[in-house]
Amino acid sequence: MALLKRYGVYTIIAACFLYLFYQLSFPYNPEGIQGDQKDSKHGDKGEQPTVPKLKNYDWTKVPVRNPLTSLTPLPTGKPLPLPKIQFDFTKEKDIEKSLRETRRAEVKRVFERSWKAYTEHAWMQDEVEPISGGSKNGFGGWAATLIDALDTLWIMGMKEEFKKAVTAVEKVNFGTSSIDTVNVFETNIRHLGGLLSAYELSGENTLIKKAKEVGEMLYVAFDTPNRMPITRWDFHKAGNGYAQVADEVVLVAEIGSLTMEFTRLSQTTKDPKWYDAITRITEVFEKQQNKTHLPGMWPIVVNAKKTDFTVDTGFTLGAMSDSLYEYFPKTYALLGGLNPVYKKLYEVSMKTAIEHTLYRPMTPDNADILMSGFVRAEGSRAMLIPEWQHLICFTGGMFALGGRMFEIKEHVDIGRKLADACVWSYKALPFGIMPEVSHMYACPNGTGCEWDEKKWKDEVARKANMENEEDPLKNIAAARLPKGFTEINDRRYILRPEAIESVFILYRITGQQQWQAAAWDMFTAIQKYTQTDLANAALADISVTDGMPPKMDSMESFWMAETLKYFYLVFSEPDLISLDDYVFNTEAHPFRIPK
Repeated sequence: MALLKRYGVYTIIAACFLYLFYQLSFPYNPEGIQGDQKDSKHGDKGEQPTVPKLKNYDWTKVPVRNPLTSLTPLPTGKPLPLPKIQFDFTKEKDIEKSLRETRRAEVKRVFERSWKAYTEHAWMQDEVEPISGGSKNGFGGWAATLIDALDTLWIMGMKEEFKKAVTAVEKVNFGTSSIDTVNVFETNIRHLGGLLSAYELSGENTLIKKAKEVGEMLYVAFDTPNRMPITRWDFHKAGNGYAQVADEVVLVAEIGSLTMEFTRLSQTTKDPKWYDAITRITEVFEKQQNKTHLPGMWPIVVNAKKTDFTVDTGFTLGAMSDSLYEYFPKTYALLGGLNPVYKKLYEVSMKTAIEHTLYRPMTPDNADILMSGFVRAEGSRAMLIPEWQHLICFTGGMFALGGRMFEIKEHVDIGRKLADACVWSYKALPFGIMPEVSHMYACPNGTGCEWDEKKWKDEVARKANMENEEDPLKNIAAARLPKGFTEINDRRYILRPEAIESVFILYRITGQQQWQAAAWDMFTAIQKYTQTDLANAALADISVTDGMPPKMDSMESFWMAETLKYFYLVFSEPDLISLDDYVFNTEAHPFRIPK
């Protein structure tokens, strides 16, 4: 369920169909990846004993079945100085300041309205339903929106609301759950990340106390024979001390995106066990980086039970892989540059990603932009599918940030072109908002690609499987495609933050006001079409040609934790959460860089 909330049900369904199509087209049947699966904890599927569901678990007292004889300590020594990340901003003109502050105030107004809807209709629940005023509890019932938005409250100066929220956090009980299966990744980035960041900003001791409770709970998921975590973790079996075994089918982002939060928890508590836990995973990534079917990168699906991260043949920087790569440079910064393995993992993986996943799309305005797609690699063959996801828009910020951090100018330039592609995609759609998943026509090279109307129409017809030689424009109209898009696979917009995330980072790195202008266009379009009587709602179809885009009764916690936070920061003074002082986790929770 948590994965559906993170990536969306249609994205996951599309990914599954895409995965099946590629497997049928390029058959490969590695042991443990396809075919009937074994239950990861109890062998063959079948009748299982009833597991008691206790009212409360004390995670510090669950017996350890796979004890460790030693722990990897945190690196010691004076942190290495990092290159300057942010642009040297000069004093702005009065008219520029007035415009910026007006826009920032409007973003804050939208946040206040969303927060009010949550406090009045779903207080202490995971999410508010922005149309009906109902609530949802898909994240354990641990007040996901409240905890996710804590640092946004602080950053926006809403100190009274923050104080009330901290008091409420004290009542959240991580010993009980509204769901049986916990997504370790989602709980880590939203709850642990949110609590740690809010503690750093405010110094409220309640928050580090609760962060440690989350950390103790998640640490139990690592109690397996090979110390690889169970990413879809049975809450009650673990609480009752059942033996645990890591799963054979694991999304690489979910096992690889725990480093920032676990590192910071160890740094804050002075207990190395969390750093030790993620270091064991990092060592696997390092040892197997050049042994995959696309050396340098890791496939979407890995086998945690056998500690084999090499078998699958699908590769992407997008959904189900994304934050694995994002966390390499950021964890390097969090450790003060004292563990060089994260620099190596970033540089080697990005070299492969640049060579195989990036492409220039053919656009009617011949835009000099880059997108990142999906690669099917097998043997010496690596086939690029020019998929384009909203979620992959984070890559612009990742490349730009990594380029500055490791002084690789090419990466900063690539980051700009990737971020430009997201801005272009927003402008290309009728409501000024890009869809979840689409496809483009990939140019044969990245240096030049003139628009060819016939090639575009032929590709649209081929993908739609509805050749209309008499009137090819009917193919375009039937598929509701702006020029340049060859297919739109998922037409939703679910209040995602990735595009504004990269726009924010590019603004802070370059100082160019074009990024603020782009941010404002994005914000006004999103606000106009997602606003409800209570707050803001996800959109079911941003490509409709008649009337307003239909809304869904959903407002995920990342709307206030990420999307509105990045919009607010792009219109704030550059020293508010400076990129020279902080790195953001994948849920936009800032952690201070050690100096």
